[in-house]
Amino acid sequence: MMLVGLLAFGASACNKEKPTTVVITVKDMEGRLVPDAYVKLFANPAVPQKPDLTRLLQEGQTKGNGTVEFDYSGLYEQGQAGFAVLDVYAEKDTLFAEGIIKVLEEETNEQTLILEEMPD
Repeated sequence: MMLVGLLAFGASACNKEKPTTVVITVKDMEGRLVPDAYVKLFANPAVPQKPDLTRLLQEGQTKGNGTVEFDYSGLYEQGQAGFAVLDVYAEKDTLFAEGIIKVLEEETNEQTLILEEMPD
């Protein structure tokens, strides 16, 4: 009986949550990586919902390799059906880009944005 209890405990300990991250890469129109670009991830529902979705808002700057990483691991609960679809916005100087990313739980989710001139 003791062995069964130890096996059950060991099996539950192995069910560790994997990181849920988003990596955004920002490039210019020539395909060059863009460092120091401002990047924002946010929920933008068509109809305001409860609970408050501002908890999904994250902002950052791209590093020298044109990427910025956001960690949503603390917001995901195992057993939850799906995680989030987020809007992505990036800008640097007079350039910007927009997109959408589906964030899958316990995965590294990647998106590349291409900066373009802001419209007048």
